[in-house]
Amino acid sequence: MPELPSRFEKHIEVMSSGLIAVDLLAHETGISKQKVKLIMQKGAVWITIGKKTQRLRRAKKALKQGNIIHLYYDQYVLDSVPFEPVLLADEGPYSVWNKPYGMLSQGSKWGDHCTITRWAEQHLTPQRNSFTVHRLDRAANGIIIIAHEKNAAASLSKLFHDRQVDKRYQIEVHGEFSHTATAENPTRIDTMIDDRTAVSYFSLIRYNKNTNRSLLEVNIETGRKHQIRRHAAELGFAVVGDRLHGNETDQEALQLQAYYLSFICPYSSKQKKFNLLPA
Repeated sequence: MPELPSRFEKHIEVMSSGLIAVDLLAHETGISKQKVKLIMQKGAVWITIGKKTQRLRRAKKALKQGNIIHLYYDQYVLDSVPFEPVLLADEGPYSVWNKPYGMLSQGSKWGDHCTITRWAEQHLTPQRNSFTVHRLDRAANGIIIIAHEKNAAASLSKLFHDRQVDKRYQIEVHGEFSHTATAENPTRIDTMIDDRTAVSYFSLIRYNKNTNRSLLEVNIETGRKHQIRRHAAELGFAVVGDRLHGNETDQEALQLQAYYLSFICPYSSKQKKFNLLPA
């Protein structure tokens, strides 16, 4: 068998009913059935049925004429090993996790086995589906909520949309941040991100003269992509480890942690608080 490209797509229209997914993919790609099964489990195979396209994990799935099978092969993605998150609370309809640096909040067409959602599906007891409620950058770490019912996803997403979730972050930045930026009088920045309103508040916790770094508390009103990192950089204080918006030569992991989350549970009506920092 010729060596596979490191990255390619394959789209196969099913010409007759009764074919088995793993058999068809192995035949059309030259990949062994064992490897095809692994690729399917890692979320890189999709099926289109009518107007709906979704991941296909079941190797023995009997196909129908007119189905379209999509294989998105990326050797780097498939070889990646997921980092291990920490379960903070299993509330049944949803769970709360401490996502480590490097773990994805959601997958792509190339796979999802390194995501917090897929990890939750595979490691919770009893097993449940997972749905994204909010996101945390791959390079960031901290508290994230995963829904396990569509109603839970809708209810929890509404809490975030209506700004009824108290989210708090800490970042370490290069330089001496203004000592006048306190919790009572934070530095506010509201520059647009991707043509959308974005508002962040920064306050100084402490400055380390020896390292010339400042530890900041951050609160955000909106949740745009890389909002905290981009706003901090715009203020002239790049987050340590932010090689995208800050210092390209930084070797450390991104020093951004979503350390606190509080909200009224839509099921129990009780306030839930999660705090990663010592009391």
